[in-house]
Amino acid sequence: MALRESIFADVSSSISEGEPLVRVRNLRKWFPVNTGFLSSLLYKQELFVKAIDGISFDIRKGEVLVIAGESGCGKTTTGRCVLYLEKPTDGSIFYGDIDLSQLDRNEMKELRKRMQITFQDPYESLNPKQSIFSIVAEPLNVHKIPLTPSQKRERVLEALESVALTPATDYIDRYPHELSGGQRQRISIARALILHPEFMVADEPVSMLDVSIRAEILNLLLKLREELGLTYLFITHDLAVATYIADRIGIMYLGKIMEMGPSHDVAFSPFHPYTRALISAVPSGDPTVKKRVESLKGEPPSPINVPSGCRFHPRCPYAQEICVREIPEDRDMGNDHFVACHFAGELPEIE
Repeated sequence: MALRESIFADVSSSISEGEPLVRVRNLRKWFPVNTGFLSSLLYKQELFVKAIDGISFDIRKGEVLVIAGESGCGKTTTGRCVLYLEKPTDGSIFYGDIDLSQLDRNEMKELRKRMQITFQDPYESLNPKQSIFSIVAEPLNVHKIPLTPSQKRERVLEALESVALTPATDYIDRYPHELSGGQRQRISIARALILHPEFMVADEPVSMLDVSIRAEILNLLLKLREELGLTYLFITHDLAVATYIADRIGIMYLGKIMEMGPSHDVAFSPFHPYTRALISAVPSGDPTVKKRVESLKGEPPSPINVPSGCRFHPRCPYAQEICVREIPEDRDMGNDHFVACHFAGELPEIE
């Protein structure tokens, strides 16, 4: 195990800024559907919810990669699979050169010191029966970090101060119900940071917070990236949040990534009809500006029975026969911007 620990410790240091820290290749996660006895007699084949259906991307060291899309598109499952909290149905995930599928339980536990997560709902992710000290110190206990009681206390205070809960001594004896939503989310971030990770999945970390608090948490995450050298996979349904925090944005729909590129390019020069519809629906800060909203037809199809060809075609205002027949390949639009659309670059501009 000592050898493995040294290998894991050297992963990030061996990778230069801007090079891939996490690599995802052809990732699939299908959940079997429990149809019951009678339905199993009627259907000849087993049914699956295709939460993720063949996606590939890199997360570069030091960047914030945002995966955005509607509820149910598979973005949270993607984050959980990247950390192997959900075992993929197919595909490969690499942390540096380490193939996560080849690690046993103890090795995966050791690697998770380097890979952490913050969850969407700070009201559900914190144990109401534990003090703030116990909550933040829990990863130290789980991973059996050899610290004296005074060293553990100092480590907890350091983590709390890193998320701007000062003075930290005012918080360690409190309980979650005594804190606001923003403070709870800071506690959740402090718990993830106490192991000094290199990579963090932030799963909708501001969606449950008041608008006035969101910017504080986003700025905190960016500040921690600069100070601690963190790399983020940030998951959100809010395109305004995505544009604010991201270096690159991937737009996900029904288990597929439809468009991925630099934050500014995806937000202000989108090529995919789905991205264009999402962007056009974001309210403008100027009430005098009139925007043409690109409407979508109907509701997203079931992930159990996905459409043929481009899975967005039933809702796409520009769909043609080829969209029904053929799955579009990623098209390189330049400047590290890729789009899975047969007609990328040929659609009318958004007014």
